[in-house]
Amino acid sequence: MPLSVLFVHNNFPGQFGFIARALQARGDKVAAIGAHTAPFLPGFPSARWENRRGTTPGILPNAVRAEADMIRAAAAAKAALALKASGFAPDVVVGHPGWGETLYLREVWPQARFVEYAEFYYRLRGGDVGFDPEFEVDDPDRPFRVHAKNATLALAYAEADRIVAPSRFQASMLPASLMGNVRIIHEGVDVTRIRPSGNPTFTLPDGRVLDRSRPVVTFINRRFEPLRGAHVFFRALPALLAAVPDAEVVLIGSEQGSGYGRPPPEGKTWKQVLWAEVEDRVDPRRVHFVGHVPHDRMLAAVDLGAAHVYFTYPFVASWSLFEAMALEALVIGSDTAPVRELVENGRNGILLDFFDVDGLSRAMMDACRHPEVYLPLRRAARETVLAGYDRAKIGVTPWLDLIDEVAALGPR
Repeated sequence: MPLSVLFVHNNFPGQFGFIARALQARGDKVAAIGAHTAPFLPGFPSARWENRRGTTPGILPNAVRAEADMIRAAAAAKAALALKASGFAPDVVVGHPGWGETLYLREVWPQARFVEYAEFYYRLRGGDVGFDPEFEVDDPDRPFRVHAKNATLALAYAEADRIVAPSRFQASMLPASLMGNVRIIHEGVDVTRIRPSGNPTFTLPDGRVLDRSRPVVTFINRRFEPLRGAHVFFRALPALLAAVPDAEVVLIGSEQGSGYGRPPPEGKTWKQVLWAEVEDRVDPRRVHFVGHVPHDRMLAAVDLGAAHVYFTYPFVASWSLFEAMALEALVIGSDTAPVRELVENGRNGILLDFFDVDGLSRAMMDACRHPEVYLPLRRAARETVLAGYDRAKIGVTPWLDLIDEVAALGPR
């Protein structure tokens, strides 16, 4: 008998698009709830929530996050009631609780089973907080504020029938009391589409075309920021560019908007602050900030590179890391928990201490000068993804099995 499954994600489809399509393809009824800005997917009934209320002025600072989540939860519940009025009744709700939208949905559909996605549970130790002393500030209230960020996440997970974490590291951040309810399912990589092309090129904004006739190093940040190692990478560039005169550097991402970590000084962006340290020591003709680019262009840049640098605090590993390895890129990564889960130093990539600027410079130099040495590591990188992160094998089937398992529990 077909199931009815509801997906809830602030930016649907987010991590759930391939699962929604697979359910629909096998004959299940699928609907979605997301913010009014979510792109959604064609062919799926959907309800958009919109909120016009801000948080209460003067509220206890540590409660701002929880109140904002509950405001969004109320807006999402209103959208859910409209979906319910149309006749949709989910057997299973699959939600990302990171913005609060799933909090009240059990009251809308009390018989439904819930699967909650565990992207990141905040910790004062073992995660991004306190990892990089250069950007820490003396704030005695910070431990309590970090703990308070979990208020609505803890409520969502406590009410869940199952919790899905995409990696062992992300699962390890959850409270021990929840671990018996956690499944680790990574969304995987579309390895059929994301594969080495053989002769990639990348056109720069000035019209020049990069190819493999010159060594190229790539670096991707959603927002250039310390949490994703921008300061370490920037500081390693002067030595690289001086030692390898034909090297080119392509940086994909934005300097505008908020990132994942601590905000920059007032009135500035992290890119402005960090790049100011080194810009007078690099050749600007060989360093290319290209902004956000379409996904296919991003893949082409990484594909042609002599090396792809991926540094991060202990935080959520980016999709770009997995995709770079699927492209047989030589990943030079930080020796931090989320990267170690995927990259083994000397086998399928290179791992360096996060703070080792000189080591990063040397690793990039060697990758540019001796690309043939790293061919076995490149091939092993794709083999790693094929073996453990092929979406067709480890993404779709485990999710469908889990949804069926939870549905089989029957109505609450």
